[in-house]
Amino acid sequence: MGTEWTTLHELLLPAAAGVGGRRGKAVESALREAVRSGVLAAGTRLPSSRDLAGQLSLSRGTVTALYEQLAAEGYLIAKHGSGTTVARLDQPEPSGTPAAEPAATWAFDLRPGLPALAAFPRAEWLRHEREVLTTAPDTMLGYPDPAGHPELRAELAGYLGRVRAVPAGPGDIVVTNGAAEALSLLATVLHARGHRRIAVEDPSHRGQAELLAAQGLRPIGIPVDDAGIQPSHLSTSDCGTVMVTAAHQFPLGVPLDPERRRALLKWARDTDGLVIEDDYDAEHRYDRPALSAIKALDPERVVYLGSVSKVLAPALRIGWLVLPPSIRAEIVAAKYTHDLGCAPLPQATLARMLRSGGYDRHLRRTRRLYRRRRDALLDALATTFPDWRPIGIAAGLHVVVRLPDGADDNALSRELAGHGINAPSLASYATGSLFPGLVLGYAALTPDRLVAAVLAMRAALA
Repeated sequence: MGTEWTTLHELLLPAAAGVGGRRGKAVESALREAVRSGVLAAGTRLPSSRDLAGQLSLSRGTVTALYEQLAAEGYLIAKHGSGTTVARLDQPEPSGTPAAEPAATWAFDLRPGLPALAAFPRAEWLRHEREVLTTAPDTMLGYPDPAGHPELRAELAGYLGRVRAVPAGPGDIVVTNGAAEALSLLATVLHARGHRRIAVEDPSHRGQAELLAAQGLRPIGIPVDDAGIQPSHLSTSDCGTVMVTAAHQFPLGVPLDPERRRALLKWARDTDGLVIEDDYDAEHRYDRPALSAIKALDPERVVYLGSVSKVLAPALRIGWLVLPPSIRAEIVAAKYTHDLGCAPLPQATLARMLRSGGYDRHLRRTRRLYRRRRDALLDALATTFPDWRPIGIAAGLHVVVRLPDGADDNALSRELAGHGINAPSLASYATGSLFPGLVLGYAALTPDRLVAAVLAMRAALA
């Protein structure tokens, strides 16, 4: 046993010497504190789960579970074939969007949009990927079906029907390179049909508005309040299509009120219009059950858009559209001319993960993880800035903090940026008038880093 492993054994043995069913939790807490305090230096390689279990007289499953938990929280790094090592806690978070400043410029990056990348289930993904490579027929290595790998479309149809009540068969689904390509294909087809304007929520995602404009569609903002988008404004918008985030409005975090859901679909039927439903983080629910997708209420008038970017990782670039028959053929044709189709091997890997239940298990793990991170941020804000009011906290990967009336959120955001803290203003997501606020992502930072970020904000604004 090396010196570092001896030190670890001495650190954890008192925690493991307790009685009852909490020994595993006690060891987890002791190991977390050893990493956090620097007693275990970054890069230290830890014993295998089997070895540590033997040293501490714990079950191997208990040690495996605590390693996984601390890796998900960012304290450890577990790589297949390389073992488990201590992570660096002072590393800046990775950048979420290509247009953003380099991550190294931020001491604390609180932009919304990133999941916990360290929680990605590498071992499980690799296992399914190997299964695909071992069993796939040679034909899978040829050019793909532009609509998407049939196995994935079948699994997605079942999953979306079970989890989001989306009525879909494999033939209704087109797989895309993330939600961005899905939206780009829709905009391309709408422009070819003669559309030049598209209604979007105000406030909404800036990148989506830029993408739509790049395809020749002018985004027209429709106001959002605490009940969601206001469909009454659509009648004067001169738009035939509207894009909504009904389950968890971005960035305000409010669900679309049932009465407004009905009004939105009535507008679509009365005007022969189309609703694009971006269900970008519908699976992340903490304090209330998720509403079913709007697509379930009117499959013929709603295009459903989703991806794995907020559940697994943006790097996979896997998204999908669930389409009405009236537009599907045009989307498939546009996809074919755009890139011939998405890579089949990652699609088949995701299909295996869905079928095995691994996707659901990962969601259960990350929901607990994100709830702890959200609660750490809320507690720190309540203690440090009692006059700041968080809203939209029941779901998602970010919160909106409402500042006192009269505050200048753009100026505040700039002041924080000058101290290395990236905390976007709510005004930067809106074209109309809103209350002053900050949009703070919490999923990519550990609880300790979130508390440190709030304390740094206090120091910057002192």
